[in-house]
Amino acid sequence: MRFTMHRRRRLMALSAATVATGFTGVARARTLDRPARLMVGFPAGSSPDFVARLLAENMRDFAPALIVDNKPGAGGRLPLEALKTAERDGSLMVLTPGDQVALFPHVYARLGYDSLRDIAPVSTLCTVQFLLVVGPLVPTDAATVADFVTWCRANPKHAAYGSPGEGTRPHFMGASFAWEAGLEMTHVPYKGGPPIIQDLLAGQIACAFTVVSNALSNVQSGQLRALAVTAERRSPLLPAVPTIRQAGYPAAEGVEFFELFVPAGTPASVIDGLNEKVRNALQAASFKDGLAKQGFEPAGSTPGELGQLVRSDIDRWGAIVKQTGFKPID
Repeated sequence: MRFTMHRRRRLMALSAATVATGFTGVARARTLDRPARLMVGFPAGSSPDFVARLLAENMRDFAPALIVDNKPGAGGRLPLEALKTAERDGSLMVLTPGDQVALFPHVYARLGYDSLRDIAPVSTLCTVQFLLVVGPLVPTDAATVADFVTWCRANPKHAAYGSPGEGTRPHFMGASFAWEAGLEMTHVPYKGGPPIIQDLLAGQIACAFTVVSNALSNVQSGQLRALAVTAERRSPLLPAVPTIRQAGYPAAEGVEFFELFVPAGTPASVIDGLNEKVRNALQAASFKDGLAKQGFEPAGSTPGELGQLVRSDIDRWGAIVKQTGFKPID
């Protein structure tokens, strides 16, 4: 069954209600008697690392110590591979963007884990919006998405967009946008977000779909221009910027969930207890304030809701990747 936009809105509404009122429908929370690890497949200072440290700070009562363990490399896949052989007692958790679970099965010909068989969902944590931003290569009179599309048609050699790598969500957001706008846009892959911003500022590429926090300071200073946000509603950090749907190009609409997983086969009582700890953490003012500064929004779920989201996103991304003609990476 497809996870429709209506049902996605419902999950986000339920998540907001959970953060506001708490959650009492699961088993009593379980606390470990030994240190636990929260593994992240990205380096210190990255967005997933930032959220992981916020979560660990607000889950101190889960274990004697909850250590954020950074395992960067392989596009964030290493922690999910590690879950296959981990203890099934909640002592190893993985915080990951949803792409590694739902998109990567269509990107890599040989993935070291099965998103439906090898990992068990615990909860969504927050949503991340993306911006369509343009740099000084694009004239300032291209003030809207429609203007930018017109400029791209008149300047096809300069119609290039950056992404943090082949097979990433921004890569396919850009491809979907180009398809819907009827454009031939060149995809320029980078190793992460900062080099994209540098080349945008230098006029090397025209645009990018990038996480709000990556471009926010440059947008606020006027060095870059935000033409649209990809979420269903406008960002409170940039309220004057329309949504991509309002701009007339809904194919690139979407937010990314940051999600929490444990090894498949972990007892339901352990998962439910961990879910309750996460829900309590999401209510903390420090957690919500920390996310807000990055343009993220808290969004909790039940394990079942996250499982449903994963299955629907696997289907959704399969269709998008197929549409672009992307060939899986060996």
